[in-house]
Amino acid sequence: MAMERGGKVVLVVEDDDGMREAIESLLDAAGYETAAYASAEAMLDGGGAEGALCVISDLNLPEMSGMELLSKLQRRGGRPPVIVITGYDSAATRAEATRRGAAAYFAKPFLGTELIAAIESISAQMR
Repeated sequence: MAMERGGKVVLVVEDDDGMREAIESLLDAAGYETAAYASAEAMLDGGGAEGALCVISDLNLPEMSGMELLSKLQRRGGRPPVIVITGYDSAATRAEATRRGAAAYFAKPFLGTELIAAIESISAQMR
């Protein structure tokens, strides 16, 4: 497992196994420790959100959507910040994610370098 950059874990919430594993591999290569979940409920039940650097969440999840997860975390003071990813990009979805306080928004497929840059930006803001 990679060393934690800045002592924080990045939480990945993605129901597609291949995408979740790809994001974990990307973050591992960049030196981040990850905890990955197939649903928002599993992440919330895992209890790691309080100490996490950020959450990367798909929007289309079983049960609780990524948008609902974003709102739930915003009600907790916006911590940890949420990076939204989606395969169903639209101007309305992007606007809604921004309105709800997403730290960043990426349409799939996205560049790994852009995702890492967003995480590094969040990390710099938390210092």
